[in-house]
Amino acid sequence: MAPDGEHRPICVLLLPRELEHFILREQAEDLLRAPYVVAVDPPRLPYGAVGRMPRGAADALASGQARRLVRSLRRDLGEPRAIVIFHPLQYPLARAMIAMCPGAELWYGRWDRYERAYDASPKLRARLEELHELAAGRSALTFVASAELERLEREAGRSAQLVTLSAGSFPAPDPRGTVVAVSLGHLGWRTDWALLRAVADALGDRLVLLLVGAWHEDECRDDPDFATCRAHPALVWLGERSDTEAARLILAADVGIVPFRIEPFNDAGLPYRILKYARLGRHTVAPELAGVRTWERAVTTAPDAQAFAAALLERAGARNAPDLELREWALMQTAQRQNAPLWARLEELGIARDA
Repeated sequence: MAPDGEHRPICVLLLPRELEHFILREQAEDLLRAPYVVAVDPPRLPYGAVGRMPRGAADALASGQARRLVRSLRRDLGEPRAIVIFHPLQYPLARAMIAMCPGAELWYGRWDRYERAYDASPKLRARLEELHELAAGRSALTFVASAELERLEREAGRSAQLVTLSAGSFPAPDPRGTVVAVSLGHLGWRTDWALLRAVADALGDRLVLLLVGAWHEDECRDDPDFATCRAHPALVWLGERSDTEAARLILAADVGIVPFRIEPFNDAGLPYRILKYARLGRHTVAPELAGVRTWERAVTTAPDAQAFAAALLERAGARNAPDLELREWALMQTAQRQNAPLWARLEELGIARDA
């Protein structure tokens, strides 16, 4: 009996997976807002394993599961009046529950052609086809995710209600004014994590920062700014990538960055990534490092996080209008051209000539 002594009607969602992993989780959670809609996690023995059992054993197991489940529902919640399944392998359990609950009806949710699953053997596909026909034939309400599934049910002489999918919990930052930046290379001691954190916090949803390169926990694990950056939604950690992959990722960005600390080790160097960004027509934003001024044609320097963020926003949308003059300049920076002073000295010494 229900707690107040009434056999109040309830709707039972038999989930094929735990709710947090269920593909229709949002729609299930919406139904669960009703006080007498309840969800039941899959049994300890997976539905897939039951589907591979001989029919007699599977039906006996389903009957035992149904007795325990219905007894528990009646004791704690109420009387099942609608039993909802989302996969044909759940039908034996639902059928056994309906046999114990006079007046209960079956609902059948279908978002895929389960009987054509890639990982199902021919024998299991045949079983799924059989269970689908039984479930669809018994269902008082079949709801399907696509117009094609609806058509297939009509073709089989049955009716179905089109209930398409929802994605309300999927993040949807406003794409207007968003800048996509890319950082290429080492992520560790040299990185100014406080700067990246401040820039990401300042821009929020207006920033997507693609971090292409290995990150080194051993170098930064005690840095709270690094820990914040690891969890920041604006930062997308892509790990090491080949040069071919990295070039494509730069093509997807508006601007490159050099997020180095201003320290003697970093200050005098010339980061290679500036030229790599420029070869794809992308400018670089960097702190006020002395060495990057060597390629001032390709770099905007910023004195602080606020200026850095503003410089990034100025490049928003540049992925659709790359700087082709910058690209031409970068493509001219060949080893032969850069080595001209060395070749000149080799010729003076009579060691070699630049062919």
